[in-house]
Amino acid sequence: MNRMRSIFGWMGLAVVIATTCSACGAAQKPVAQSAQTPHVLPLSAEQQRKYDQFFLDAILEREKGHSDAAFDLLRHCLDINPNASEAHYFIAQYYSILDADSLSLAHFQRAAELNPDNETYMETLAQVYIRQKDYKTAIGVVERLYDRNKDREDLLEMLFSLYQQVRDYPNAISVLERIENIDGKSERLSMAKSECYTQMGNQKAAIAEIAELATQYPNDLNYQGLYGDMLMMNGEEKQALEVFEKVLKEEPDNSRVLMALRNYYQAKEDYQTADSLLERLLLSRNTQQENKIYLLRQEIMASEANGGDSTKVLSLFRKMNAIQPDADMSILQASYMDLKKMPKDSINPVLEHVLDIAPDNSAARLQLVANAWEAEDMNRIVDLCQAARQYNPDEMAFYYYQGIAYYKQEKLDEALSAFQNGIGVINENSNPNIVSDFYAVMGDILHQKGLAEEAYAAYDSCLQWRDDNIGCLNNYAYYLSEEGVQLDKAERMSYKTIKAEPKNATYLDTYAWILFMQQRYSEARIYIDQALQNKDDSADNSVILEHAGDIYSFCQQPDQALAYWQDALKTAPENQVLIRKIKLKKYIK
Repeated sequence: MNRMRSIFGWMGLAVVIATTCSACGAAQKPVAQSAQTPHVLPLSAEQQRKYDQFFLDAILEREKGHSDAAFDLLRHCLDINPNASEAHYFIAQYYSILDADSLSLAHFQRAAELNPDNETYMETLAQVYIRQKDYKTAIGVVERLYDRNKDREDLLEMLFSLYQQVRDYPNAISVLERIENIDGKSERLSMAKSECYTQMGNQKAAIAEIAELATQYPNDLNYQGLYGDMLMMNGEEKQALEVFEKVLKEEPDNSRVLMALRNYYQAKEDYQTADSLLERLLLSRNTQQENKIYLLRQEIMASEANGGDSTKVLSLFRKMNAIQPDADMSILQASYMDLKKMPKDSINPVLEHVLDIAPDNSAARLQLVANAWEAEDMNRIVDLCQAARQYNPDEMAFYYYQGIAYYKQEKLDEALSAFQNGIGVINENSNPNIVSDFYAVMGDILHQKGLAEEAYAAYDSCLQWRDDNIGCLNNYAYYLSEEGVQLDKAERMSYKTIKAEPKNATYLDTYAWILFMQQRYSEARIYIDQALQNKDDSADNSVILEHAGDIYSFCQQPDQALAYWQDALKTAPENQVLIRKIKLKKYIK
């Protein structure tokens, strides 16, 4: 039922009742007979009273979201009055949701047939025909709608689209002419008409249409250029070049003409002239920035297809930046340099140039942060993120990376402050992966500061955003086991980590240790053996080795336990508890 409510988008109850009751009244007045309007038999006063009551009840149930009840009441309404257009209209919507398309269509048709003056009914019917791809029938409905309301220019736009769908280009042109009578000639309309003539195979009319536009607006050189374009597309090269030459005499940097000429010389394989025109376009202040980016992307694709020599492309970027610096263009340059795997220290100045132009450009700053991360330059990350918090205070990623950078520098208070400030910008649209890691690292920091309860609250928040955050699950589980609390919860969390990464020595060790704390010593030995098999010999494995000794001690293998403790002591010689275990040859908490 809620699904139906959200699809229909109910109006306020008072509005619905007012609207439907007025529609009801209109439907039951005597109407003139026509080919579209069938005979409507009058209801008796008692029938009218019953109908009104059931229809009002249906609308009330509909507003409450009780779709089944509303549907049944509407069917009863039609039993009383089969000629109630509003009941047909509303019940058709329910049939549509039930995927009973033929019944839905029949009721929409009946509603429109009974009340053809109701624009909502007629327009809905047209949309139903369009959804069913019955464009020809839809055209008839929309034409009737427009005949009754000449102010609805949107209906003409709909008609044009429908006539195109059925490839009825003469009528499509007729619709465009109707729009022209309202709005006057425009490039959009003339181009659409010209395209229709082209589809009809009437190239002469296609050219004439654009020629007429250029004649009507002789001072708009873009229309002259458009006329030249049309001539060129239709093989009238000599005449097109004459038009282009005339335009460039008056406006040497006309980008439309320069782009058309570049395409022409590329087709002629005169690449030297085409390249000259490309540079002219890119360095011109008259060329729109989006066109420059489009042209450069084309040039990059062509360059990559022909061997990928970056010399020419980078030269164009440098010349453009010298004349008209632009943040988007510099971003494109940095992306291209990254594509060419150029050194990061050559890309960074380009990104820094972006920030000089647009200090709030978060994309450039994030890329600089990523490059600094790769270089392990934590001070640089801190500085970049601090500046970003001024220009992009709502961008959570900067708080995250600054916090991580401080954390790696073992500046726990600064790291915690960065994360806590970042919590304020988290919202329902935030990236769950980043938010989850946000809380996970906060939990680690809080635990290191001896704030266990606050740490566990942060871990819980982390897992609400992503319940499969493996790092958080492992740390959370291990810290609980160290305290010897909530061991069942810890075991469930830790088990998820070894299922996700069955050869991760750290996760296997955590799981083994939790089993040990649960006094499941035989099981613990199985997993600590796996941890030992998968440990990285280049890392500090003192914790895994000490745990192995503890577990083997309770598995009645004291000699093996002692050997593991002694191995652990080699990399943790200051571990006093470990020293006592070895001395006493037994486990000590």
